[in-house]
Amino acid sequence: MVALSLVFTSALSAQPSSPKPVPRMQAEPLPGHQISFRRDGVEITRYHFGPELDRPFLYPIIGPSGRSLTRMGHPHDPESHSHHNSAWISHHDVGGISTWGDGGRGRIVHKRIELLEDSENSASVLTLNAWTADTTNVLLIERRLVTVQWLPDNEWLLLLDLQLEAPAKEIVFGKTPFGITGVRMAKTIGVSDGGGTIRNSEGAVNEKEVFWKPARWVDYSGPITATAADGITLLDHPSNPNHPSVFHVRNDGWMGASLTFDKPITLQPSKPLTLRYGLYIHGGMKSTNALQAHWEQFSKTATATFPAKPR
Repeated sequence: MVALSLVFTSALSAQPSSPKPVPRMQAEPLPGHQISFRRDGVEITRYHFGPELDRPFLYPIIGPSGRSLTRMGHPHDPESHSHHNSAWISHHDVGGISTWGDGGRGRIVHKRIELLEDSENSASVLTLNAWTADTTNVLLIERRLVTVQWLPDNEWLLLLDLQLEAPAKEIVFGKTPFGITGVRMAKTIGVSDGGGTIRNSEGAVNEKEVFWKPARWVDYSGPITATAADGITLLDHPSNPNHPSVFHVRNDGWMGASLTFDKPITLQPSKPLTLRYGLYIHGGMKSTNALQAHWEQFSKTATATFPAKPR
């Protein structure tokens, strides 16, 4: 009884003198290899990284109106476009292997979570992934920092910071419009299926003017309820090697920033490639001046500094 009392007293003395504040933004692990990003307990996005997946992705992407601004798959061709996983990272040609489509040799395989952080205005997860051609052939080692930052008026910013490294020999990202980012918009936001509009930083509007054109950002906005419109602006950081990126954008409801549209990029071992993209999730049809102001603020942010790799 005395020993038990001593243990209990010791445990009480180890408690903090005052409670720590509860972070408003939290990244909460869930069963089934998922992480829920929440503000005040309300989910705004979820990161999926299960071992059965061909690549990790984020779904849903909840806008200010309370609905997901993205969807899973093409609204009219879900079979051959099953890889359109809401918001995702992949590439069509990595050393001749595609991680873009489903069912092929190439996959992006989650290995472990390295860091989870909560705070008043942001939450983040740092993961380690392997880009593979098969179970034994690792093409790239990827460290991915996913950060959610809260903004006024129930808007928010999703930051995607990538560090890509060839583990043993050089790897070429081949010339292609497919990759490295993709965003599949909700059906009602699409130009063809809903009442949406595409705009870019150069003043172009919709697919005919925006498709395969360089820009600092591309915005896809449209109706998400009977009375409200929301949108997503895909932001290309000026530190990216091909800035301003060529964007692959379609009226059928998807957009992506093309890393190697103009020319291939070669990664040498021990010389990692660092990339940063942002998704500005906003309410209404923002003016181009307002969208440009958000890009300018994003452009001044420093790229992520990845902690030293564990030995």
